[in-house]
Amino acid sequence: MRIEVTIAKTTVLPPGAIDALTTELTRRIEHSFPDTGNHVSVRYAAANNLSVLGGAKEDKDRISEILQETWESADDWFSSP
Repeated sequence: MRIEVTIAKTTVLPPGAIDALTTELTRRIEHSFPDTGNHVSVRYAAANNLSVLGGAKEDKDRISEILQETWESADDWFSSP
């Protein structure tokens, strides 16, 4: 499964946030989908978006929930360099 998260360029994030989000999101997705050979990509783009390629609709819904949980718990896992 390939997961692509894009964040609007207008969103101001601290240095290292994209890499930290990629790492944490990968960890959480692999916990829920251990046998799918996931590839997670997080980058800036024109708008916020989530794409799940190679997964069922239910998979995208669950990954969307994981992304939301990850974003909301950033204080727990992100420390600015």
